[in-house]
Amino acid sequence: MDSGVEVSVVLPAYNEADTIEGTVQTTLSTLASFLPPGSFEVLVAEDGCDDPTPEIADRMAAADERVRHVHSDERLGRGGALERAFAAADGDTLVYFDTDLATDMGHLEELVERVRSGEADVATGSRWLPGNVADRPAKRGVPSRVYNGLVRLFLRSPLRDHQCGFKALSREAFERLHADVADEHWFWDTELLVRAQRAGFEVAEFPVQWEPKGDTKVDLVRDVFGMGSQILRLWWQLSVSPRITRRVSVGAGALLTVVALALMTLYLDPQAVLAELEGANLRLVALAGAVYLLSWPLRGARYRDILNELGYRERLGFLTGAVFISQTGNLVFPARAGDAVRAYVVKARRGIPYPTGFASLAVERVFDLLTITALGGTVLVGYVLTGATDQIVTAVSAGVPGIDPRSARVALTVAAGVAAAALLAVVVIVVSARRDGNLVRRVVTGVSSDSYADYVAGVIERFVADVQTVAADRGAFARVGVSSLAIWGLDVVTAVIVLAAFDVSLAPPTLVAIGFFAVSVGNLAKVLPLSPGGIGLYEAAFTLLVAGLTPVTGATAFGAAVLDHAVKNLVTVAGGVVSMLALNVSLTSAVDETTGGGAADATDPEPEVD
Repeated sequence: MDSGVEVSVVLPAYNEADTIEGTVQTTLSTLASFLPPGSFEVLVAEDGCDDPTPEIADRMAAADERVRHVHSDERLGRGGALERAFAAADGDTLVYFDTDLATDMGHLEELVERVRSGEADVATGSRWLPGNVADRPAKRGVPSRVYNGLVRLFLRSPLRDHQCGFKALSREAFERLHADVADEHWFWDTELLVRAQRAGFEVAEFPVQWEPKGDTKVDLVRDVFGMGSQILRLWWQLSVSPRITRRVSVGAGALLTVVALALMTLYLDPQAVLAELEGANLRLVALAGAVYLLSWPLRGARYRDILNELGYRERLGFLTGAVFISQTGNLVFPARAGDAVRAYVVKARRGIPYPTGFASLAVERVFDLLTITALGGTVLVGYVLTGATDQIVTAVSAGVPGIDPRSARVALTVAAGVAAAALLAVVVIVVSARRDGNLVRRVVTGVSSDSYADYVAGVIERFVADVQTVAADRGAFARVGVSSLAIWGLDVVTAVIVLAAFDVSLAPPTLVAIGFFAVSVGNLAKVLPLSPGGIGLYEAAFTLLVAGLTPVTGATAFGAAVLDHAVKNLVTVAGGVVSMLALNVSLTSAVDETTGGGAADATDPEPEVD
């Protein structure tokens, strides 16, 4: 290069005021022992420090032209700081190692020359090569062995040590690989090594003498949440995702929708269902399906209003399709995992970040709970507190096929608990929306002392801030609230029409009133992910309330509950299949993106070099 520099050594530094000066001097003297003058440089990759490290780095850079300071105003993470410094470096051989100098500096020449000579494209020191195993305390050695074993198992890497902070790579390898490396923290160098091997670069691993410096411990956020999820994310991207073609995606989506329908028979007695459905008026059933279908554009419009408040404007058709797909996923996957599908769809198709995607879903859920709680939850809480639910259960469940009295009590108790929790959650969110801060960072750093916790806290804070944005805007709060009432109103009308299809002898006002109450409580009962799509719980709560509060028999109420839920699920599945075909999205595709950890979307500014 024009500067004459061949070797650039980067020292990632975060709050290293006590050691950075000594580390730089040791590095310079070691490099000078085997490289000609003017052929090397040392860059201090200072990563948003809040101690005197930046001032020390500035002073060293001013005093010695071989030293450069790459400054960042904010935390980039270890990988982000390295990438920033490598982009600013002048050398064709790029080197980095930990500033604690745990690796014997006598190995630096071998590390540099492995790449500088062209023998390897990437070189890494190893503490775990057979015959040269480092003497490490169990609290360091055991997690490291487990981690490296998982990397070899899932990512098919033959290397023994992926985390040793003593590596070098060629400029060509860096330019080819760094854009594909998604992690910006502790997994960065592991991902670099794995991708280098997959890209055909020569990777050399050689033994080094290593002495632990300072103390360490297994960190909840970094080691479990961070490293584990990144191994799975990279495994999916490299080994699974390339095999998911359009044909495979459509086939898998169709299979999973069939599974969703089949699951209904696991939670309900098929014979009892068929017996109660024979007398239903099919025209009214078809009308109920058409009415329920009308609620879906409203769902898309409500989601559009929420995203608008968060700064993202999207088309109604696309968002309605995304809602259809995610709700179909909720019929298949437990624990409402289908919600992750929607976050994937809006991220993959429209670039909406994961924190915003999940925050918009959280806002939607809050309004759903608020609406159905207002419609029926308050009355139900009164029933539970006065013990009236026991009378309903006793009077009805014995004569209703497929309903277990214990399950019925669970359904009503869950519904009452969710109603109370929903009211409390809404109050908390609205109140917190009026505050400038939150306790997220304090909680996360309370369980993790690692710098990776800052990254995790930042993602969660963004999520909370997005939720608060909608809650704090009274106009948006009102618009989304009105659309939520319309959505759940159509849901109730669907159930009322289905109930009318059984020719019940109820006056229209009574029919509408019990419909609102039963549907609201039934949906509260299925909020907790005790079965896919709430199948079984919804039927139990709906049946008990209709039969317990009106002259309608338990058998008729049960048939109406089953048919109502079945109609809604069939509409959901049909819309989900059409939307998956239209948007070329499979339910399984969500795993690809949602295990990626939600990498930052913003482009980093140019490095500030002194």
